Amino acid sequence: MRPSRIALTVAHRLAILAYIVVALFPLYWLLKVAVTPNDLLYSEGVRMWPSRTTFEHFTYVIAHSAFPTFFKNSLIVAGSTAFVVTIIASLSGYALSRFNFRAKYWIVALMLLTQMFPLVMLVAPIFKILSPLGLTNSLTGLVVVYSAFNVPFATFLMQSFFDGIPKDLEEAAMIDGATQFVAFRQIILPLTLPGIAATLGFVFTAAWSELLFALMLISGNDAATFPVGLLSFVSKFSVNFGQMMAAGVLALIPACLFFLLIQRYLVQGLTAGAVKG
Repeated sequence: MRPSRIALTVAHRLAILAYIVVALFPLYWLLKVAVTPNDLLYSEGVRMWPSRTTFEHFTYVIAHSAFPTFFKNSLIVAGSTAFVVTIIASLSGYALSRFNFRAKYWIVALMLLTQMFPLVMLVAPIFKILSPLGLTNSLTGLVVVYSAFNVPFATFLMQSFFDGIPKDLEEAAMIDGATQFVAFRQIILPLTLPGIAATLGFVFTAAWSELLFALMLISGNDAATFPVGLLSFVSKFSVNFGQMMAAGVLALIPACLFFLLIQRYLVQGLTAGAVKG
């Protein structure tokens, strides 16, 4: 290899390494603070790793705080939202991809319009709508709100995957006697597993980390999710950073496990269409 080519390759690798370091450094610092004893958190100043570590923050968060309740609530809300949105987005994305109907343009325009408003503007109207229905301070209310806001983007995401599947596959199945729904369920859906995985991952992450509506619609610990629960470690005059960071580390586990389970389909989605023929 020529020296210029070697230098370009080395620079490319270093750039990737620098990006990885910058991206992962906040997570490293989160773990570092979580295992630092309170007496060393301020006395040692800024260090890359504390001189002594402890798991007392994790013990307190798991055994002596309401974090397990927050954790359970977030799992219920994020999992239910991802499941509901993926089903709706799969059906609506398929309809937009395969059928032409009179109101199609206006439905797409309306879905795009819903993405243009700042969420802060919608807190008061949504609270006004949900309050008479008894859906405030309720996990069901959060699932409804999160689903409503995630369905438009998820629909467009699924539509793009359906657009990449030839219609000839369905037509061949229907010639053999299958109905439109059977062709969709047995032929098209298995081919869109990468899209379904991508939609599940996007919606689960969005619902798992959402704070604004969870803070405004939930008023008690019984229905609070973990982003709201993290505020319980902030008192009037101080912030318990050790316990907050320990809760943050624990909150990363479900999201990481979820993406590990669907990574095979995500990789298929990222590489779909990369090789032709």
